[in-house]
Amino acid sequence: MKLGFGLYRHMLNPAYLAFARQVGATHVVVHLVDYFNKGGAANSRQDQPVGELAGWGYAGDPEQLWTVEEMGAIKRQIEDAGLIWEAIENFDPAHWSDVLLDGPRKKQQLEGLKTIIRRVGEVGIPIIGYNFSIAGVAGRVTGPFARGGAISVGMNGPVDTPVPNGMVWNMIYDPDAPTGILPPTTSEQLWQRAGEFLNECLPVAEQSGVRLAAHPDDPPLPTVRGQPRLVYRPDLYQKLIDINRSESNQLECCVGTIAEMRDGDVYEAVDRYSGQQRIAYIHLRNVRGKVPEYKETHIDEGDIDVLRIFRILKKNNFKGMIIPDHAPQLACDAPWHSGMAFAMGYLRACLKAVEV
Repeated sequence: MKLGFGLYRHMLNPAYLAFARQVGATHVVVHLVDYFNKGGAANSRQDQPVGELAGWGYAGDPEQLWTVEEMGAIKRQIEDAGLIWEAIENFDPAHWSDVLLDGPRKKQQLEGLKTIIRRVGEVGIPIIGYNFSIAGVAGRVTGPFARGGAISVGMNGPVDTPVPNGMVWNMIYDPDAPTGILPPTTSEQLWQRAGEFLNECLPVAEQSGVRLAAHPDDPPLPTVRGQPRLVYRPDLYQKLIDINRSESNQLECCVGTIAEMRDGDVYEAVDRYSGQQRIAYIHLRNVRGKVPEYKETHIDEGDIDVLRIFRILKKNNFKGMIIPDHAPQLACDAPWHSGMAFAMGYLRACLKAVEV
């Protein structure tokens, strides 16, 4: 097992890379999508994007796919800091909005995704994480939910506000879209679209040495903003795997999200999918409660026995990367840095314990 660190686009600079290395990370996950470009007050660049039902920010240019040169430069910067670029987290909504929505540019966008996958393989990045979701991450709130009043993220109830036209995955991909809301999609339609995406892209991923890793829906409810969810129970991961048995069809196992699910057991799920060697990498945070009402906590105080998770992974010979995906912000001059450093220190201690 190896410990990594997740970095947003604006964090790709020497200071953040040095911080990641200093707290013990050897690998990094990079969000190439800039979720923070709308500048909303509730969307602080010093934390994860939350709230903002009007959209976190604007998606990228649908005609500008990530290039080998762009990613190669980022990789050199990461390696110069003594780190390894292990994964990209999420496709840009601009690059697959019609794949998610079954729109008129779906075939063109599927070819664009294949081009991105080939380029990612050429640069030597082994994993692309993705979340096949229309509404995306939506409806979360921030507050003093963690020990000592530390600011963290939670949910206070279901989110029924419909998704407006021109938005997918909580980002605006068409600012000129007509007024109105996205028509509802059925669960069957969403699964059909996910299957087409996997069956089209997995052969290219195999040829390129890239694994596609599916993140469960966060928050894990059957519907969010009137749109169905793909993986809101642990067993639905198996349904996704069974669509296509390619070894490149893998999971981005978010332990916190699985613990928030109303059905299933987080330990059984981690054991099941790590035992199948289907987990590409792991997000690890702690939470208290279940959807639609839960709160994220410090890594050592929630419902999850984090050391037990490590023991399960050790038993199943998991060799992938684990990152602290979220952490409460501490009351000091560097709230995000201190919270993430505490979380990483705890994960390092758990890793040492199971290694011994």
